[in-house]
Amino acid sequence: MRIIASIKGEICAFKIHGQEMPFEAVVLNKTSGEGRLRARSPIDCELQKEYTFIIQAYDCGSGPSGVNWKKSHKAVVHIQVKDVNEFSPAFKESMYKATVTEGKIYDSILQVEAIDEDCSPQYSQICNYEIVTTDVPFAIDRNGNIRNTEKLNYDKQHQYEIMVTAFDCGQKHAREDVLVQVNVKPVCKPGWQDWNKRIEYKPGSGSVPLFPSIHLETCDGPVSSIHTTVELQTNYIGKGCDRETYSEKSLQKLCGASSGAIDLLPSPSATTNWTAGLLVDNNDMIFKFDGKQGAKIPDGIVPKNLTDQFTISLWMKHGPSPGLRAEKETILCNSDKTEMNRHHYALYVHNCRLVFLLRKDFDQADTFRPAEFHWKLDQICDKEWHYYVVNVDFPVVTLYMDGTTYEPYLVTNDWPIHPSHIAMQLTVGACWQGGEVTKPRFAQYFHGSLASLTIRPGKIESQKVISCLQACKEGLDINSLQSLGQGVKYHFNPSQSVLVMEGDDIENINRALRKVSYINSRQFPTAGIRRLKVSSKVQCFGEDVCINIPDIDAYVMVLQASEPKITISGMDHFARPAAQFESERGVILLPDIRIISTATKMEHSKKNGANKPVVLEEMLHNLDFCDVLVTGAELDPEHECLELDRTELQGKHLDATNSTAGYSIYGVDTIHNYEQVLQQIRYRNWYTSATFERKFRIKCSELNGHYSSNEFNLEVNILHSTNSNYMDHVNHVLAQPHFLQSVHHPEESISTPHNSVVPSVATVVIVICVSVLIFIIAVGVYRIRTAQQHSSTDNESSKENEMDWDDSALTITVNPMEKYEKPHRVEEESEEEDDEEEDTTSAESDESEEEEDEEEEEESTVQKRGKQNLTRKEQLEWDDSTLPY
Repeated sequence: MRIIASIKGEICAFKIHGQEMPFEAVVLNKTSGEGRLRARSPIDCELQKEYTFIIQAYDCGSGPSGVNWKKSHKAVVHIQVKDVNEFSPAFKESMYKATVTEGKIYDSILQVEAIDEDCSPQYSQICNYEIVTTDVPFAIDRNGNIRNTEKLNYDKQHQYEIMVTAFDCGQKHAREDVLVQVNVKPVCKPGWQDWNKRIEYKPGSGSVPLFPSIHLETCDGPVSSIHTTVELQTNYIGKGCDRETYSEKSLQKLCGASSGAIDLLPSPSATTNWTAGLLVDNNDMIFKFDGKQGAKIPDGIVPKNLTDQFTISLWMKHGPSPGLRAEKETILCNSDKTEMNRHHYALYVHNCRLVFLLRKDFDQADTFRPAEFHWKLDQICDKEWHYYVVNVDFPVVTLYMDGTTYEPYLVTNDWPIHPSHIAMQLTVGACWQGGEVTKPRFAQYFHGSLASLTIRPGKIESQKVISCLQACKEGLDINSLQSLGQGVKYHFNPSQSVLVMEGDDIENINRALRKVSYINSRQFPTAGIRRLKVSSKVQCFGEDVCINIPDIDAYVMVLQASEPKITISGMDHFARPAAQFESERGVILLPDIRIISTATKMEHSKKNGANKPVVLEEMLHNLDFCDVLVTGAELDPEHECLELDRTELQGKHLDATNSTAGYSIYGVDTIHNYEQVLQQIRYRNWYTSATFERKFRIKCSELNGHYSSNEFNLEVNILHSTNSNYMDHVNHVLAQPHFLQSVHHPEESISTPHNSVVPSVATVVIVICVSVLIFIIAVGVYRIRTAQQHSSTDNESSKENEMDWDDSALTITVNPMEKYEKPHRVEEESEEEDDEEEDTTSAESDESEEEEDEEEEEESTVQKRGKQNLTRKEQLEWDDSTLPY
């Protein structure tokens, strides 16, 4: 700053009056009095915007001390510091939060504020705010007020996060943007909160909670009571409730039902072909009737005249009858085959009523008798699967529907039917009309689905068995029933697919619903969706229904179970002597059969993040059939058979059928029980000369054939010894040494010349005839010579000679009472046996050891038989025709 002082003489100095002013004045020209005011240190506007002080000029005066200096008058100096835009705006808060309610437009949701440390109004004032985040439904004004530009939706987005910046009037923006968080609060809507639409269920998980965190929002309404219904919808899975595990026959055996039930709707097969033309729904155990089809049951399947006690059971899904004037829809009908249309007994639906007709034959009692029994039930036409059992204990008829007893609301009496010799026709899905028409035909067709239709003559079923047969394999469950307390009432339907709860306290209902679970006891349940529906009604004080609670629509996703791999193993080849096959007990086919079941699942690998199959340990589950089938030509019932002691089936859920094609074991039971039964199946052949080998194939199944085992093949060889016991002696005396080794009797080998010749059977016969003549002449001489030899030799020599004669007396074939095959050369038979024994040596070592033991037993048996035959051959002792000369 330039300053000028006017004074006579020269100006030597300027002096500033004030405390520590950051300025100084220097003389530039003493003559003109020109000087300059300057800052001694940096000036900061933010510390002090302006300065005011007094300055005086001094002449040079007399002496350097300046005691006599003269000074000018005081001048006031006012300095204003000019600002520089050196600071950026900064927000007062590190983060801003606000909560808004959905569906509203706000003028201002919240206000952000920034400051600037510059000293001048130009640079210290915030002139503008700006939202940095793009595509958000918000705006901000120059004062920092944030508003929404559109109505917010909680379901669309619960929370918004936006970044905001600020500018000072020098257009310098904030050094850091600030985060603004806007939470959207839903408008209070009554309903269930915090539940998942999809619930996954892994087979074998037991009971899994459906809604572990659910709670009811009533928006502070004055609630007096709550009524909630949880429904598991499985009607589209076969018969519903996932019951397609086993056949009806297997289920009846599992539940302890009386034997003798006749399946009127079996799966089509060669022996049950009357269902082959029917429509099949989902699987081969469910039949769909479209009002155009019926099935005629062949004669002899069901007794013509039922007793006063019998049971009819079935699964049925039926809707309202079509047409304004509904006709009868026949489920089961027994009517005249020709001439007339009398219905002897029938079960049908008419106007959503179930009717059972039973017309007794005319006897001495000429009186009215109960003939028609009517039940009116909503379930008959609700298009859902239900289990019906009609127990007839004439004149009382009881209906069980889903395990619950229902008495008929109407019983109509009628006269007995007059006896006739007209044959009757039993039909399913329609009624046979054989008279009063030009051509017999079906009538009164059924519309709906039927399954497991059975009739049990002579017995009625117990309620315990009926409850077991209709029991659910999957359903709803409640964990910790005791913890529900007294404030909640609950009720299950018989199949446990519907749960009803009622209480007067919201929190008690919340806790109870959190305990509702899904359970599936099947080891291999049907994979797929099970739909869930939760409906609620809320009552307020003084009002019927004050709050409307939306239904919950969720579903349980049942995952695919790890499929079992059923493996059959054991000895797949063995050979036995023919005598064992001809014995009364025969030969056990599968003494060491082993059945195991393993499962493969996918496990996540931590190394590469991929899924790889991992074989689990052996599974414990049930089989439902095992077949032992004959490979090749079927068994000849005149010569061979497969046998099983029926006592082996006692105490097990198993049954068996036998035919020339093989043996079938069936029923739902453990793998261990199947092994025990299979190990007792025997093969007998009492004419082994026509058979040298038999092959069998064993196969098992689980879940009605859904999971099948490997085909285990077994080959059985029949070892033919020579055609009579005498061949054993021939083998010991005349066989080659290597043959003796092949049958594992080295300790009995005999040194025999290699050039020994075995005479043919024909030669033996001729020689024997000559020997008979020689015998007559020489019998006397023989006895004398024998006596002399006996007295002159020791016992050991006598035994050796006697043994030699026994070995040479191979004339058993001369006995006309013995049964032998056609004559063959003994040498050829020996070679055949040699070949067979060489084949046998290729078997496994354990089988060879078993064969050795059994052949030793056979040899001892043959020797015993040989001793028994000596009594018949004493007259031939002198026959030495087979000895070489």
